[in-house]
Amino acid sequence: MLRLRRSGVCAQALIRDRFSGPVAAATLSRLMLVIGVAPLFAPTVGGFIAHHWGWRTVFGVLAGCGLLVLVMCWRFLPESHPVGRRQEGGLPAALRSYKTLFGDPRFLALAVLPGLVSGALMSYVSGSPFVLQVQFGLSVAEFSVFFAVGGLLLVGMAQINAALVHRYAPVRIIRLALPVQLTLALGLVVVAVTGIGGVIGFLVMLALVISLQNFVPPNATALALSRHGGRAGAAAAVCGCLGALLPAIISPLVGVFGGSAIAMASVMAGSLVVGLLVVALGTPAYRRGGWTTGRD
Repeated sequence: MLRLRRSGVCAQALIRDRFSGPVAAATLSRLMLVIGVAPLFAPTVGGFIAHHWGWRTVFGVLAGCGLLVLVMCWRFLPESHPVGRRQEGGLPAALRSYKTLFGDPRFLALAVLPGLVSGALMSYVSGSPFVLQVQFGLSVAEFSVFFAVGGLLLVGMAQINAALVHRYAPVRIIRLALPVQLTLALGLVVVAVTGIGGVIGFLVMLALVISLQNFVPPNATALALSRHGGRAGAAAAVCGCLGALLPAIISPLVGVFGGSAIAMASVMAGSLVVGLLVVALGTPAYRRGGWTTGRD
């Protein structure tokens, strides 16, 4: 996962160098899809390889994939940052870039948002094995099927988002998708507390919350990077750092609060509540006319 995050920083900067507007948002949506879905499918794929060919084979497969990516980057991926836009000066110049970034409240709001929304997803990833298998009694096969369904929903919805950004400004999508996802998460809390619908009701609500995961992070990242195209590498580094740090802080709260369905649903909802507050207070998305532009 950490390797994916490091690669994601470079990929985000590359996308910002090459694209802007809806194309950048759509491309970032597909990038976020890979970063988000990989941890969901990796245990299944790794387990299959280890079961049939032994655990050492997993490392061989990883090495082979890394070598393939290296060759493809060397052969097909030229430097994206124009020479005239590169900043010289080493560490002092980098520190000045970060000072500029952290002095931009709107950039920080947009950079924090993907991590908060991803915190809801990682809370599901960390809490669902206990909640679904121990509390609700799903078998290993049933749990695997639901996990796979969640992954497919992420894939499908990411493609829908990639299509929508060509018709609607990213901020419009965030403005609508985030409160809808939060409403569904609050519904998940209600189901967890009351037991309405039993395990089926809980799984349906959980699937609906997961399905909206890839509408906010790629659009927020695209908007954040668009504010600082001249320092795309530093901006992508900040976004990537927050995107990894915040889920790492949020997801353990599921265990801290008891590891139950109520705890998992509450942490997911709480993370989205904070995200909505960040959007409302740190961006013009809910202000008069603030949602009509694709940049801010």
